[in-house]
Amino acid sequence: MTITINNRTCEAATGQRLLDIARTNHAHIGYFCGGNGICQTCYVKVLEGAELLSPPSEPEKAMLSDRLLAEGTRMACLATIEKPGTITILSAVEEVKQMFETDPLQLTAYSAKMGWEALVKFPETVGMQIQRTLTGGFDLLQIFSDVVKAVTDALQLTLGGYVNGNREIGRGIAAPEGITQKRLAEESLGAMFNGCCRNSQEASHQPKDKHATLHAHSGNGVTA
Repeated sequence: MTITINNRTCEAATGQRLLDIARTNHAHIGYFCGGNGICQTCYVKVLEGAELLSPPSEPEKAMLSDRLLAEGTRMACLATIEKPGTITILSAVEEVKQMFETDPLQLTAYSAKMGWEALVKFPETVGMQIQRTLTGGFDLLQIFSDVVKAVTDALQLTLGGYVNGNREIGRGIAAPEGITQKRLAEESLGAMFNGCCRNSQEASHQPKDKHATLHAHSGNGVTA
């Protein structure tokens, strides 16, 4: 099956966490703790198919306010696919990116809302994490391994994008295959003729006859 993460079609299977699907398909979901339910940066908004996911777990309920849950917010490291079907999600980091590109004025209100909702759940979140620590809910070695893998994946993705970007720039500088210097010169000369004619016509705001065009070319140092 496939699901959609940030407008990207991703291969998925039942039983998988949303975070693992995103990592495998290089979709943009933020996280720092390696997917161990600590950093709370992997928020996603489920736009379609919420009923196909696992219900919010106790850790999710401890970290997400009732308002965020009602809006369809889930933690990608704790939500798994239980049933096949159409699922569409938008990560918090992608939502912020889109907001910045389309309407930056919304960022202040968005930040205030998210900050307040985190503050409301802060005591419960801290209590839950302390309980996980005391009951051995954290495998420090596994967390370290997950964080290292997450950082490595991010670096590989960034390096790949940098290399591909430079390759595309190099292609843009080189002349297209099959284009000779003679043809480039002819096209440049044609562009110069068109440009000087257009500039002359715009200056007078009247159409030019053949003699006027010849005069314009000679005025630009070009023999018609």
